[in-house]
Amino acid sequence: MNKAIYIATSEANSGKSIVALGLMRMLLGKTAKVGYFRPIIDGHKGGKKDNHINTIISHFELDINPNEAFAFTRAEFISKRNQGKEGEIYDTIIEKYKEIEEKNDFVLVEGTDFSGEGTAIELDANILIAKNLGIPAIIVSSGIGKTLDEFINGLHIAYDSFAEKEVKVLAVIANKVQEKNIEIVREGVEKNLPKDVSVNVIPLIPSLQNPTIKEIAKAIDAKVIFGKEYLNNQTTTFKVGAMQLRNYLTHLEQDCLIITPGDRADIILGALQANISSNYPSISGIVLTGGILPEEPIVKLIDGLQHIVPILSVNEGTFDVANKIGAVRSHMYAENKEKIITSLNTFDKYCDADKLTEKFETFKNNGITPRMFQYNLLKRAKTSRKHIVLPEGNDDRIIAAAVRLIQMDIVDITILGDKNKIEETLLRLGLKMDFDKVSIINPLDSSYYNDFVNTFYELRKAKGVTKEIAEDLMSDVSYFGTMMVYKGLADGMVSGAAHTTQHTIKPALQFVKTKPGVSVVSSVFFMCLDDRVSVFGDCAINPNPTAEQLAEIAISSAESSINFGIEPKIAMLSYSSGASGKGEDVDIVRKATEIVKEKRPDLKVEGPIQYDAAVDPSVGKSKMPNSEVAGQANVLIFPDLNTGNNTYKAVQRETGALAIGPMLQGLNKPVNDLSRGCTIDDIFNTVILTAIQAQGL
Repeated sequence: MNKAIYIATSEANSGKSIVALGLMRMLLGKTAKVGYFRPIIDGHKGGKKDNHINTIISHFELDINPNEAFAFTRAEFISKRNQGKEGEIYDTIIEKYKEIEEKNDFVLVEGTDFSGEGTAIELDANILIAKNLGIPAIIVSSGIGKTLDEFINGLHIAYDSFAEKEVKVLAVIANKVQEKNIEIVREGVEKNLPKDVSVNVIPLIPSLQNPTIKEIAKAIDAKVIFGKEYLNNQTTTFKVGAMQLRNYLTHLEQDCLIITPGDRADIILGALQANISSNYPSISGIVLTGGILPEEPIVKLIDGLQHIVPILSVNEGTFDVANKIGAVRSHMYAENKEKIITSLNTFDKYCDADKLTEKFETFKNNGITPRMFQYNLLKRAKTSRKHIVLPEGNDDRIIAAAVRLIQMDIVDITILGDKNKIEETLLRLGLKMDFDKVSIINPLDSSYYNDFVNTFYELRKAKGVTKEIAEDLMSDVSYFGTMMVYKGLADGMVSGAAHTTQHTIKPALQFVKTKPGVSVVSSVFFMCLDDRVSVFGDCAINPNPTAEQLAEIAISSAESSINFGIEPKIAMLSYSSGASGKGEDVDIVRKATEIVKEKRPDLKVEGPIQYDAAVDPSVGKSKMPNSEVAGQANVLIFPDLNTGNNTYKAVQRETGALAIGPMLQGLNKPVNDLSRGCTIDDIFNTVILTAIQAQGL
């Protein structure tokens, strides 16, 4: 049974990290537990973890011990091979791999890096490892520095090498190809390969080639003087500062690195000033050479600046340092989220994930895991791009979440606020926002303002709203954002990070209004537990619902779960199970359950039922042995807001579960409320939910 895939390459710097990241996310969306294994790593330096292992485990939060995710360092592998202990090598690799395989549904195995001693034997080693593990391979090859014929022939030779050893190659990925040559390369590679081999071509992405200041600092053994928080800045090129400042400034390029002796205060201060000037490109950092630091008044001046790019110091001279920096090659590492996101987006865009998935063994899983749920959310949000308005542009968390959403290119974003203040926030947070990909609107200065005032006045004048009241309310970001949704200028709104629930949803209730046939707006949280996703409702809106309202909440929650890929099994929660309990509270739940059964006989529902009987199979079987829901419930309806809100927070805090929501149900257009204690992840996930809701309208 195929439970793994081997990512192999025949050369250094192939860019297989893109493939490893992309495949890992894809696999985690398809099956519950995915392992990661590297037979041979470069070796531990200074007690640090292997960079590949650390990046994958950290980013995807895999429950894997880094020390169990590899078999040998390169030095150990070469030593044992030279001693003729190849049998011991492969026995150990198989043993280590099997330990990972037993704990997971699928294992992603990443081959060697082709760096340092022993590169000549690495292709054969990768082939033999894949053969001994009995798993198929994906071959990755780089197009940099090759003619078209050399590249295509090299890929075919690599394929033949695997085929000769009877290692099945499921796919080849031509990486770092000039975009204009994508189809030529695809046709050339496909020409001499079997039809069942999937061929994917990824273009050269310049930003993935650019080293970060952190990588440069490590390569030149530099000391960080200022700007430690900005070490992930990427460098496109470097400029040696030797001429007069007036001449040097004309040579600056976007994200360039300045290399200059430490006593050139004019170059240092001029570069820092240019970095914050709208008339010059931004720089990525400064390297001070010769072991010289600026004099105390200059250091004091720099220390008082608001935004400092990384400033490094090295003992070597300018010429030697420039040569070393020119030789630095960029790598993926866990802290560089921007590169990881770019890699994932690149893989999704240029690799046919569905076709690759068909090549793997399919796995049948019971229910849906949190990782599958989140993967499917992102994938679904991308199928039909939506426009979401974020009214709270004065909140740091909103800005940080917006930056991530823009980087991942999932939705269109409008932020309400003052652009200058947003730019100040970005500078303070050390974040970069592509303003070409986001709309920023200040309500009072907007060309929409008068139209929105008139529209609101006409809609609400029968309720006593005057023009003056309309003008006042439309200056409020919640009303302005909601009107954007009402007028079709945005598909949905997410707010509440800095406002109360009432402040967020009141405008929606006034003029977006509820869907036909819906009398109550309610909410659900998607609770991502260790092994499953449950839907909790209502935990945010209705304090004491009647039986009729509770039934409507249950039906709406079931429909929400269906829309998000969860087959609903509804538990109407109470303090007793079955017919044993008596009293007004349990009677409301019992009546609500009957209403659900009457209105929606197609839904599986049980109630009244206690929480443990609803979710624990053994308790459910004991208390309600004939129930289709007991012990298996995934849609849990709480009898009142007090119970629901406290329970979701208790589960979230005590188990570490991710609570995505609240997502409001029943409105004509999606408007969703955040908690004022929300995190950046909460905002990100709620925007994705809102975009998916908008797709169904």
